[in-house]
Amino acid sequence: MARSRKLKIGVLGAGPISQAAHFEACRKAKNAELYAICDVAEDLLERVVAIHAPREAYGDYEAMLADPGVEAVIVAVADQFHVPMALEALEAGKHVLVEKPMGVTVEECESLRDAAGASGLVVQVGTEKRFDEGIAFARDFIREEMGEMLALKAWYCDSTRRYTMTDALQPVIEASESARTPEGDPKADLRRYYVLGHASHLLDTARFLGGEIESLRTRLVEKFGAYCWFSDVEFADGSVGHLDLTLKVRMDWHEGFQVYGEHGSVIGKTYNPWYYRSSDVECFWEKDGRYHRPLGADGHFFRRQVEGFAESILDGVPMRGANAEDGLAAMRGMVAMAHSAQTGEVVRLSEVRGGV
Repeated sequence: MARSRKLKIGVLGAGPISQAAHFEACRKAKNAELYAICDVAEDLLERVVAIHAPREAYGDYEAMLADPGVEAVIVAVADQFHVPMALEALEAGKHVLVEKPMGVTVEECESLRDAAGASGLVVQVGTEKRFDEGIAFARDFIREEMGEMLALKAWYCDSTRRYTMTDALQPVIEASESARTPEGDPKADLRRYYVLGHASHLLDTARFLGGEIESLRTRLVEKFGAYCWFSDVEFADGSVGHLDLTLKVRMDWHEGFQVYGEHGSVIGKTYNPWYYRSSDVECFWEKDGRYHRPLGADGHFFRRQVEGFAESILDGVPMRGANAEDGLAAMRGMVAMAHSAQTGEVVRLSEVRGGV
């Protein structure tokens, strides 16, 4: 039976991530509607509206926020604009799904966290891997069956062949010379660009599975145009971890995790999200001497992310995605990685300030 009540979402930003993920996710979601699209580039806005047919189209963000039909906003613009645009949406009384990373400094992420708490509105961060049913299955096993955790290893290794693969999977991306971009070239500092874009996923997955990270020590090696961050991690429960962020590996996309625990262990292989394939996960349980794994899981993480966002708003369901506190924790982790890579010292996440 079709659901009668759908969350009306306005998407801010008609760039690549909206075209490859958010527009379709809103259209396919069972409990949400792509109600409006907003972008300052008139030519780009005209083209994406022709493709996705929202009810409304806006070239001005304030005008979209003033529309009483818009109940929630997806902030899908450049990283530097995430927090200011999310704060505007909260001030207008709109719920927010903000792309990762939540911001670019610890201080501005704290300001959004505080504003989210004061507003009573839902603020969710777009780390869609929490909606990977394989990863969620692993988390349930870790929490309910595994007992105490001994150690966690996780890796996120982007590939030199990544765009060869994703170009075959994603829609043709429309572009415009009038698109609004931040000052300077975000890729001018590749260390910062890679950490903000990729470590945000790695750190959130590690926290989602293993719990709060208290400190880390990172080594960075750069060779032949590749970057490798190895981080030794201490979790709040006293267990240890190792995080591997490498760009770009001379092999296929390589992402996954291993967790060793009191009553079992978990191993997972995660795929590039554009394949819409949930992680292959096997959980070994000492109690029955067997491996357990999910089968036939739904791999459209971006649609599931929107549906989870809408459930929290429409039905009061506890948030399955990352909240503002999670977004702040990931930011602290990224800053700690950057600082530790420079100094060689152990960095406590609770003590970091500034940006990457």
